Amino acid sequence: MKAWQLASLCILIIVARMVNSNLEGDILIAQRSAWNDPHNVLQSWDPTLVNPCTWFHVTCNNENSVIRLDLGNASLSGPLSPGLGGLANLQYLELYANFITGAIPTELGNLTKLVSLDLYLNRLTGSIPSSLGNIQSLVFLRLHSNNLTGGIPPMLGNLIKLAILDFSSNALSGSIPSSLGNIESLVNLRLNGNNLSGVIPEQVLDLIVTGNLTEINVSDNYMNGTTRNSGKRVTTIIQDA
Repeated sequence: MKAWQLASLCILIIVARMVNSNLEGDILIAQRSAWNDPHNVLQSWDPTLVNPCTWFHVTCNNENSVIRLDLGNASLSGPLSPGLGGLANLQYLELYANFITGAIPTELGNLTKLVSLDLYLNRLTGSIPSSLGNIQSLVFLRLHSNNLTGGIPPMLGNLIKLAILDFSSNALSGSIPSSLGNIESLVNLRLNGNNLSGVIPEQVLDLIVTGNLTEINVSDNYMNGTTRNSGKRVTTIIQDA
């Protein structure tokens, strides 16, 4: 490759990275506009900068692409922007312990490199999107202590790397999908404090023997063999064949 060709290629790569980081900056600015930020924790999110990698609470990789958002316990309120699903290299979305309202955008299912999705201790409503089952890189999925309704999507059984699934203290209903038994990596399954019914599927109970599962908490539901006022007691259901 000639020197001028190599130089042109380098310029194209730099321009591509700048365009990508600018697009991600636009996504984050749109999210900032949708939030109320009483303590100005997002003050450094300046749209006039070349990319968002110098902003507080944002971490980028060597290609100036956003890989982490760390905004836990920041008193933020308002909805989640569907545009967050465009942060293609995002690995950690840490938005726990805020006052975030509205639904979980289905577009978050596009974050196929996400390792940790922590939206717990907010005021989220609506159902859990089935699209989250597309994120096969997920290890931590914590949505507890919100106001989520509807059922547990069977597609979550595709999350074959998941270790922690915590949907406790919501208003989820219906039964526990047997597809969760596909997650051999699962260590903790916390579904207590909902409106779930039925029984724990045998496929899930089998993970205690064949997988890594050490905790199943289904207390404070309407499941067979449990009582609604069982508090924090860990309950497992073993049935004779």
